[in-house]
Amino acid sequence: MPAQKTELSELDRLRAEHEAEQRAQQSPAPAPQPRPAPAAPKPGKKPGPPKLRGRPRTGARVAAVQALFQSEQNNEAAEAVVSQFQRHRLGTQPGDGGYEEGRAPEADAPLFAAIVMLVAKDSEAVDKLVAAHLDAAWPLAKLDPVLRALLRAACAELREPVATAPPAKVLINEYLDIAHGFFGGDEPRFANGVLDAMARSLRAAEFTGPPRRRGG
Repeated sequence: MPAQKTELSELDRLRAEHEAEQRAQQSPAPAPQPRPAPAAPKPGKKPGPPKLRGRPRTGARVAAVQALFQSEQNNEAAEAVVSQFQRHRLGTQPGDGGYEEGRAPEADAPLFAAIVMLVAKDSEAVDKLVAAHLDAAWPLAKLDPVLRALLRAACAELREPVATAPPAKVLINEYLDIAHGFFGGDEPRFANGVLDAMARSLRAAEFTGPPRRRGG
């Protein structure tokens, strides 16, 4: 997906601030860092959010990933971020722009709020589940914060009762589309393996056959 030549979205701005803070905290001569495990994603140029016209449920998931990222980076309560998105980022108004400007014009607002609050209300359990499917050499804290938000959102939906939640494979495909929209490196492949492993663990009855290779 080609990069969009537009002004930085709110997500881009927050990511830039986060990276600047990390650089500022480093010592002038940092010790050599260990090489990441083979399963770790290699960052690539972010091509921008996926094209989601006519896909309100996918739009809700994109907005949920953005909101979870913002909540973590700004240390804001999930409820406050949900309210902010509902007032200023969801829906369409003249001149507001689309996904490239950090908005989610066609997002399913109730689904967006539900995903964010599912993560927030049981964050420790969600993080524990995500971490259990990561390589020990590449823990949750070392992941790109947007990728971390994506895996949290997906995990929260996969934990929902099967009778009321979408099929696991539908959720995997949805979040892979989103990963391809946000990342241009190995992150989507990495997310693919983690999502598949989590889904097989949480929704075993929906799967047959061997799991996908971790990270691909």
